[in-house]
Parts: sequence; structure tokens; C-alpha cells
Amino acid sequence: MYNNQRNIPVNATWSQTGVTVAGGNHQGKETHQLYHPHGLFVDDEQTVYIADYTNDRIIKWELGATSGQVVAGGNGYGDQNHQLSQPSDVIVDKETNSLIICDTGNRRVVRWPSQCGKNGETLISNVFCTGLTMDNEGSLYVADTGLNQILKYRRGATQADRIAYIYEEQNYLDKLWNSSSLFVDREHSVYISDPSNHRVLKCKHGAKQEILVTGGEGGGSLWELYSPRGIVVDQSETIYVADELNNRIMRWPKEAKQGSVIIGGNGKGDSLNQLNYPIGLSFDRYGNLYVVDSDNSRVQRFDIEVR
Repeated sequence: MYNNQRNIPVNATWSQTGVTVAGGNHQGKETHQLYHPHGLFVDDEQTVYIADYTNDRIIKWELGATSGQVVAGGNGYGDQNHQLSQPSDVIVDKETNSLIICDTGNRRVVRWPSQCGKNGETLISNVFCTGLTMDNEGSLYVADTGLNQILKYRRGATQADRIAYIYEEQNYLDKLWNSSSLFVDREHSVYISDPSNHRVLKCKHGAKQEILVTGGEGGGSLWELYSPRGIVVDQSETIYVADELNNRIMRWPKEAKQGSVIIGGNGKGDSLNQLNYPIGLSFDRYGNLYVVDSDNSRVQRFDIEVR
């Protein structure tokens, strides 16, 4: 069963110099290249699955490999069952041994066999998916940017529960714009990145309204975020955020008034201590941090130093 909530020590630190584990060979469509990658999934063997957005494919990159393997799509831009169109996120469903993919350009969520699959099947249609995650019971959570809502599909269900929704009034807290990344914890509370409003929201399990947990103002101070994207929450409810337009990764302890920069923050660039529009974020089982460094067309691993 899928479980992505890690036990990260409160005093953990990471190397400030990243190791390129995928891509980093300029933008391109060859299997040693990426082109505006978005979301990622890291499995227990440190294999990385990447939503290679502009290449219309999911590419799998094993630990130590110099090139990846296309495991979904990669057959040109299109809406046939062997094609993807601008995939923005991917997770591995261990229960069904398959990939679940935000096929954003086709406004659908698809399932693709994780081993030697040549075709996918549509799980959800007419949904402008930009982010997804799965809880420990196999329920799938989808960020539907088209209708500004977060949907929950219980395993095997064809109808969704709406757990967050946009109202027309401008001042309501639960007005989400362009929500792009989701994280669900063990209590089934959902964390939502809201890049256009520069904040992260939390929807507690069973609650009727979201609460603001980080950000809320665009900027570069330690209490601000500027277009947050990928989010991860550890077992102590510390939030880790890919602060895209500030080119940094932030850590935000529970109930803290401000965060701290743990990676990047050294200006936009392609040096190993810099980021250029970080989007995706994940930990492996050892606590190493993986960042999709989108405009550098690479995935960087920052090794944990203090455990």
C-alpha cells in the first residue's frame, strides 16, 4: 500500500550541493534528457519516476543510471490510449503494480502497467488534473484545476467526494487558484499547494473548510512563499515546500510563523547549489531529498547529513 509520510528528524540537514540523478543534459527528448519535468515519485529502491511534461511521457530512472526508460507515453502528443499529453504528476500504486498519471493535456487520469505497459486505461475523464496522491487505504486524491476543486476517489469507486471547492466570493479561504500539488497524511488530512495565492492549505479529514498553514503573501522573506508547488509533510507535521519562484526549498514546522531555507536560495541558476524553478518534491526512505529542477531539466538529490 502507498505510504509516503517519512519520519524526518527535527534537526535534519541536507548537503547544499545536489547530485543529478536524472537528466541534466540540456532540454531534449532522448532518454538521457528531460524537458520541463514536473512531478515525481521515488520508490523504496530509489528509482525515480518522472512526469516529463513537454516530452509527453513518464520516464523511469534507476539508481546510478545514466539514462532513463520510457514507461508510459513517449509516442507523440495525442489522446490515444498509447499516448500522453503534458503529464504533470505520477505515483506508483503498489496494490495494482501500476502507474497513475495526471494526463493533464488530455484532461484525464490514466493507469498504466508499471512493467512493459504499451497502453494505458482511463480512470477518470473530464478532469484537468495537475496533481494527485493516494492515501494508505488506496483512495486517490486529484487536484482538478479546471473546476478549482480537490476530489477524492475511494478505491474502486466511480464517483468522487469533493473535499475542497472554490466559491465565487473573493475573500473565502477555500478559494483555490491553480492548485497544483497534493499530499495526504496518515490521518487523511490533505495539504494543498495554491501557487497563485502563494500559500499552502490543509483540509483536515472531515472538515468543511480549509485552514491556512503556510504563506499567503507572495515574496521572498522567510514567512512568505512565491508560487509554491511540490509539498511533503513528515510525521511531525513539518511541511516541506518547493518555493518555485524563489528557487528554494522551505521547511515549515507545525504552527511556526515562518519557515527556513533548507536547499537553494542562492539565486536562479544551474550550479549544483542552485535551482531554476523547482516544482516536484519527494523524500526517499533514507531521508534524502529529491527536487525536480524543472528549467534545468534535471532531478537533483540532496543527501541527508544529520539524521
